[in-house]
Amino acid sequence: MLYQAYQTQSDLMSPLRLMAQGLGASMWLQNTERSVLRKIAAASEVMSRMRLTHSRPDYRIASITVGGQETPVEEAVRLTLPFGSLLHFKKTRVLGQPHHHPVLLVAPLSGHFATLLRETARTLLQDHDVYITDWHNARDVPLKHGAFALDDYVEHMIRFIEAIGPGVHVVAVCQPCVAALAATAIMAEDDNPAQPRSLTLMAGPVDCRVNPTGVNTLATSKPIEWFEKNLISEVPLPHAGYMRRVYPGFVQLSAFLSMNLERHKKAFQDLYQHLVDGEIDKANVIRVFYEEYLAVNDLPAEFYLETVSKVFQTYDLPLGKLTYKGRVVNPAAIRRTALMTVEGERDDICSVGQTVAAHDLCTSVRPYMKTHHIQTGVGHYGVFSGRKWNTQIYPRVREMIHSASA
Repeated sequence: MLYQAYQTQSDLMSPLRLMAQGLGASMWLQNTERSVLRKIAAASEVMSRMRLTHSRPDYRIASITVGGQETPVEEAVRLTLPFGSLLHFKKTRVLGQPHHHPVLLVAPLSGHFATLLRETARTLLQDHDVYITDWHNARDVPLKHGAFALDDYVEHMIRFIEAIGPGVHVVAVCQPCVAALAATAIMAEDDNPAQPRSLTLMAGPVDCRVNPTGVNTLATSKPIEWFEKNLISEVPLPHAGYMRRVYPGFVQLSAFLSMNLERHKKAFQDLYQHLVDGEIDKANVIRVFYEEYLAVNDLPAEFYLETVSKVFQTYDLPLGKLTYKGRVVNPAAIRRTALMTVEGERDDICSVGQTVAAHDLCTSVRPYMKTHHIQTGVGHYGVFSGRKWNTQIYPRVREMIHSASA
């Protein structure tokens, strides 16, 4: 009923938003010096932007600069599976560029789209051939494709890695660190020729028993039945995934918004004022942020509930109880894959100690093939975006990838 009520409200508001969008986009209103009309245009645009969208924004990586030279980047789909696609960002060959280091960037499936890692991908592209796990919106996946649970996520990862081929380096950000470690362990145990050369786990919940955060406390405060009863809905018509059980992205986003409501209200007030004052560059910064932030991605119910249960409540991976298709996942099987972990000193989502715990599980990886970096002065998002990611964290990741490729 929750999703149906949301859909009905969205449908009812749609004509009003379209009208506001038209008014806000009117160049005549935007360019006029008459302040009343400019205020109408500004208010209309703000209203049209205060809405959720359910389709992936563009990555907007048309080119990057390598060695002072601008290089075009092509985006191509290498493999399409029902719940996700393997995207390849391919740049025109640059003289002296080591193209032989393919990197798979594993994005979270946690309410937003993989475009949240656009800056991470752009930075990696300077030195590497970059692929990304582009997760689909579950409300657009027909029921005929069946369920999507934690096993399926791991299987998608293995298939993506195999599609890229031997020599791949995996970089997992946040939530998928557990699945990335599991996929690597399964591939190592099977002596899969495509098993990763290196695995970088960034700010991920490998062992949530360490330094529990507010997120961890919330996850353990109620039984899994509560999450299923209160947070899971069925996709309504007219969506392709009609009747699929999902954790709606709008529920996740509502929780995020409520935690910082005053900050978001102020941002939209600032957007209005910048538009009225004709400060288009300042307005664009806010526009771009909210285009991404308000694009929500529904999670398959099975995947969401299993992640909460196995990762955040019963700690299956660190306790040696995590299974993949009935097999116990054994990180000690990993021998040939270099391991790097990265944590942010001020991370209040995945705290210090939760990711580095991977090193204790991978007992067969030689000490010289293990690296840990804790970045001072950054929170969760600063681990994979922003100035310190670009200038302090990424150079260490790049160095590890290059040494593991030798």
